[in-house]
Amino acid sequence: MAQSTKGKLNFRCPSCFMRDIDIDMFFDEDKKEYYCLRCGFHGTETDVLRLNEQAKYRYKSMKMRVVDFGEDNQPLQMQPHKRGEQ
Repeated sequence: MAQSTKGKLNFRCPSCFMRDIDIDMFFDEDKKEYYCLRCGFHGTETDVLRLNEQAKYRYKSMKMRVVDFGEDNQPLQMQPHKRGEQ
């Protein structure tokens, strides 16, 4: 998604992104914070980065395929999913 203004890099809104909506945030020079036009979220750069890291944690295994569930208390065996595999 292209940035709407030049200057500081716009981040994705973490609140909207958790609901699978890809919206750029705007930066308010006076308040030194980012805000979302769609949901009303606002926060500092550290808040936005922290919440975006939580979203990355949630979706980290999205493109992985479970190969073996294993026994109780054993980790899942996963491998990268390749498009077109059955």
